[in-house]
Amino acid sequence: MTPTEDGAAPVCLPPRQQVSRPRWTLPPGATDCHCHVYDDPLRYPLVAQRSYTPVRADLEQYLAMCEQVGLSRTVQVSASVYGADNRLTLDVIARLGQHRARGVAGLPSDVTAEQLDTLHAGGMRGVRVSTHVKGYGGTQAIAHFAGRIRPFGWHVQVHVAQADEIAQLEDELLRVPVPLVFDHLGCVRGSEGPANAGFQAMLRLLRGRDDCWAKISSWYRRSDAGGQNEDMALIVGALVDARPDRLVFGTNWPHPALHAPATVPDDGELIDQFVRWVPDENIRRRILVDNPAALYGFPG
Repeated sequence: MTPTEDGAAPVCLPPRQQVSRPRWTLPPGATDCHCHVYDDPLRYPLVAQRSYTPVRADLEQYLAMCEQVGLSRTVQVSASVYGADNRLTLDVIARLGQHRARGVAGLPSDVTAEQLDTLHAGGMRGVRVSTHVKGYGGTQAIAHFAGRIRPFGWHVQVHVAQADEIAQLEDELLRVPVPLVFDHLGCVRGSEGPANAGFQAMLRLLRGRDDCWAKISSWYRRSDAGGQNEDMALIVGALVDARPDRLVFGTNWPHPALHAPATVPDDGELIDQFVRWVPDENIRRRILVDNPAALYGFPG
């Protein structure tokens, strides 16, 4: 890890300057439902208590990646390094237009209805909680935020450090009165496999609630196989078997919190992995186009 000058948090590897073009062509309206941008820290300051320090990965770089791989809509997740300051995400949505972009916010615990109304008008549609990175509230804030966001039709996006946390929260999550979205395949590791207790709890929630969703994203961070991440194929397959109508796809660009000697993945290769693991064209279209439209309110 490379420390920051003040020792606060390690500096990330930069995004690839060029990514490969996938072998497969994505359908019109294909949506990246998990990504971030990082811009000038003088304009968009980083919080002091953070898990990593990003390098600049701005909207122009992101759009160049999307053009190369065939993604046309985006859901920007306001990065944890900005805490509850959502200005960068709102600025990105405003530049792209809400026919093309939506966002997920970080919120302060004392967020007001007026603040939520402003965020909603700006294209935000959910709040993220995390036990894995600093900057958001943890999973203990789920019920609190659910009460605040329910009038706006938002969801809670759940990001855990270990998949087993979902099993521990299962009873509570069954009762949450707003939709739920699970980050990164429920954060199960490839070596744990689909039999993992937390992953199985997530599958039960997906089957038992019609307003529960999961993201097929960041599997390269959970793989223990290296190379083509093939230990994640069974995990993706189990999700597709359970609820193909409640899955969305995300690149996790620019792949934050990777440090040398790690390698930043090639987004074109990630697209091809996804296509191999979800070979049915109709299901892929649901995951890439139809499901994001339903979850985030994109035009049909």
